[in-house]
Amino acid sequence: MALVQGSAEDLWTAAESGELAKLMSAQALLQWEQKVGTSELASWKHSLLEFLHDLVGGGLGDIEVLLEQQLPNSPKRMDAVLCGVHPQTGALSYVVVELKQWSRVEAATEKLVSIRGYADAILHPVEQVRWYCQYLVDMTPDLVGLPNSVHGIAYLHNALSADVEVLNQCEETGFGRLFTGDSKSEMLEYLRTLLDPSGGRGLAHDAANRLLNFRHAPTKPLLQLAAAEIRGRQQFMLLDEQRVAYELVMGAVERARTKRTKTVVVVLGGPGSGKSVIALSLLGDLACRGLTINHATGSRAFTKTMRKVAAAGSARAESIFKYFYDYKKSAPGELDVLICDEAHRIRNDSDYWRPGPDEPWKRRRQIDQLIDVAWVPIFLLDEQQLVRPREMGSLAEIKAAAQAAGCKVRVVRLDGQFRCGGSDLYEVWVRRLLQLDPRPPVSWSQLTADVDDGFVVSNASSPAALEAWTNHKHEHESGSARMAAGFCWEWSDPVGRGDQKRLVGDVRIDDWSRPWNAKPDKHVPGVPDADYWASDERGVGQVGCIYTAQGFEYDWAGVIFGPDLVRRSNRWVARREPSWDSQVKEAAESDYGALIRNTYKVLLTRGMKGTCVYSTDSETQEFLEEMAR
Repeated sequence: MALVQGSAEDLWTAAESGELAKLMSAQALLQWEQKVGTSELASWKHSLLEFLHDLVGGGLGDIEVLLEQQLPNSPKRMDAVLCGVHPQTGALSYVVVELKQWSRVEAATEKLVSIRGYADAILHPVEQVRWYCQYLVDMTPDLVGLPNSVHGIAYLHNALSADVEVLNQCEETGFGRLFTGDSKSEMLEYLRTLLDPSGGRGLAHDAANRLLNFRHAPTKPLLQLAAAEIRGRQQFMLLDEQRVAYELVMGAVERARTKRTKTVVVVLGGPGSGKSVIALSLLGDLACRGLTINHATGSRAFTKTMRKVAAAGSARAESIFKYFYDYKKSAPGELDVLICDEAHRIRNDSDYWRPGPDEPWKRRRQIDQLIDVAWVPIFLLDEQQLVRPREMGSLAEIKAAAQAAGCKVRVVRLDGQFRCGGSDLYEVWVRRLLQLDPRPPVSWSQLTADVDDGFVVSNASSPAALEAWTNHKHEHESGSARMAAGFCWEWSDPVGRGDQKRLVGDVRIDDWSRPWNAKPDKHVPGVPDADYWASDERGVGQVGCIYTAQGFEYDWAGVIFGPDLVRRSNRWVARREPSWDSQVKEAAESDYGALIRNTYKVLLTRGMKGTCVYSTDSETQEFLEEMAR
């Protein structure tokens, strides 16, 4: 859905009178349920006025324009899409437009741009519009049958070519060309080669409506590309229950195709039981068969890492990996298969949603959206990784929602332990330690008295000793090592500027201090972005939290118990006051303790070869020393 639609001339008239920005603000409140920021409002007032004036002055007033058109199954929006017919062939023709108010650019590469006033580098505008075009085609099967129907331009109307000359390093293609204020005439001439100015409003309006009503799903070329990338990186064989889950999904897909029956598959498994291995195997194989399929999670770090690892070498293949909230406005049955990985991260509800133009807004549960969008929704989850109060991904909730939707439900339980070195005993030890198991806590040596388990459990006498253990494992033993902690310290923005920017040592315990991992979107030289803290070796020396550790593994895990979970009178006591996690602190009293214990369970089960523990609380530290023996 576009925020506003109309002919270029009508929209320019509204922009001149100041009514266009008001209309767009009102529509944003209606469609998005939020007010727009001052910078976006300024862009609507100035950039759109300038651009629409240029279109009308260039004889393109009858072209239909879609403003703030959202990309399929994505929160990203295109500034404008020009709709019409090709002057030579009469075929449908669309031009995606990215507008920038920049007048100068400090520096640029082929992909990134530095602008005064922006703390971090941003995407090159030609690269930005190029990927909008590619994504639109990749997610719209109808456009595949209309070759050369989509084009893209970036228009810097306030800039002179000489002032942004560094932008010319980016190669121009049909999906992305750059124009500035002093190349306006060239831009209009180019647009007239793509859009017939004499086609009339009727044809242009019809072209816009065709685009708005196209079906959206991954296209076959994209699926083939993604399949080649993903299948080429599979490193694991599916065993036992993993193979059962795989075959159940394949059977459900076949029934959906031949009998149009809808089946929900739920795969339950603890840390490292192979849920994501199943997900990638299904994704690669089903994409290879041409079925429309997406992989989605509720974790930014996990999704971005999956894009980086599974789709490495193909930025286009990354578009198969999405977030749970990307399906707010998707049509029922839009996909053949939707793989919901880390499904314990599903939220209670989504944004408000309108079923039809004349029907009132209502709140839709996120689980209902995810079930609705695919013929075979697959949910892979660990119920003991629920660590935030608005998360509700559980077997009971999914089964209830599936049955309410009239779907068959199949459940597979994974018993194998692949993370934690395949140590089932360590998983038992953690569950008993945190009293997530009815049996009492037991020391590691007692639990493994008759078994050569191979997994290492130890205790550090101080945070410095825990860091020394972690560093030694990282430097002298094969694999990776990380420190993580409960969210009991402030998480500051980096300080300094440019090459001097650095992290702040927020995690302070007596005279020892270390920084948290970098904040999302806060780039620091020599430090991995937050999403890659667990997988980038530069993450050593920073302390990770639940937001960056969940969903990942490393070989050696150092875990700091903060004052939010302490041992008193042979039981765990969860305390709110020391927590800096604003989301979890909002939880009801009856839920808070379970969320905190689940948080530490996640942190304790990241290591595949060994774990070292330390607590800032003396009584808890004595307990951990005893349990780690």
